[in-house]
Amino acid sequence: MFIIRNRKIFFILSIILVVISLSAVTAWGLNFGIDFTGGSITEVSYTDRPDKEELEKRLSTLPIGGFSLRASGENNYILRTRDLIEEERVAVFTILSLGGTVAMEQERFNSIGPVIGEELRNKALFAIGTVMFAIILFIAFAFRKVSKGVKSWKYGLIAIVALLHDIIIPVGMFAVLGKFIGAEVDVLFVMALLAILGYSVNDTIVVFDRVRENLRNNEERNIREDFEITVGRSLEQTFARSINTSITTALVLITLFVIGAPATQFFALTLLVGIIAGTYSSIFLATPLLVAVSGFKRR
Repeated sequence: MFIIRNRKIFFILSIILVVISLSAVTAWGLNFGIDFTGGSITEVSYTDRPDKEELEKRLSTLPIGGFSLRASGENNYILRTRDLIEEERVAVFTILSLGGTVAMEQERFNSIGPVIGEELRNKALFAIGTVMFAIILFIAFAFRKVSKGVKSWKYGLIAIVALLHDIIIPVGMFAVLGKFIGAEVDVLFVMALLAILGYSVNDTIVVFDRVRENLRNNEERNIREDFEITVGRSLEQTFARSINTSITTALVLITLFVIGAPATQFFALTLLVGIIAGTYSSIFLATPLLVAVSGFKRR
């Protein structure tokens, strides 16, 4: 198959994407939201929304440190600050209402302490690590009887390489978005990463399972076939399924991103990028890696 024969091209493309993503994270870091750093988030709505620059100019006169004011929808503003005491909160609301001269309603006010934020961040990292470790164990167990071509534990290792590829790219995207438009890493972002892990490994296992079936069929029928050919044929048999599933899922996420609520737009975007990366890795990275690490031919 074309993909297997030209696997080095796709390996290089994956390396380029990962290096760019890691460079963005290294250069700019991630803009963690109050879910992980602690602080306050305030959302207000207006009948006639005032000018953003004017509000930022007035807010900068308050002793509240750094803040982020972002438009949401057509009539709302979302303000992120450090944790505010009651007097500071009253002062902020006074400025947001321009001294009571504009009609304004409070949609939400949430406050999270730094200890809770750090605990959430640690739990998020632990959850991602646990999921990836469990995937290795599951795949190694599921493919324990497959020893021809590639040892069973290598299937799990290759799946983890693909999964790392699939989450590094969305993380790099968020580093770029955080730098230029202030996108923040929050609990929804972690949920999106966990969903990407599940979706991507499912797609990868479908191809791997077809490889296992074809190896078993060759064994039962005493068919001698190069491992590379077996893998290529397995990929051809699952290619349409992977693409069609990804396209239908992507269409839903694009719709959610375009017409969905502002609060879920970055969630939908993260899932969309992760699913595209996951589909690519399942077809163009994980399966060709089986051939690359095998060094085995069935003649």
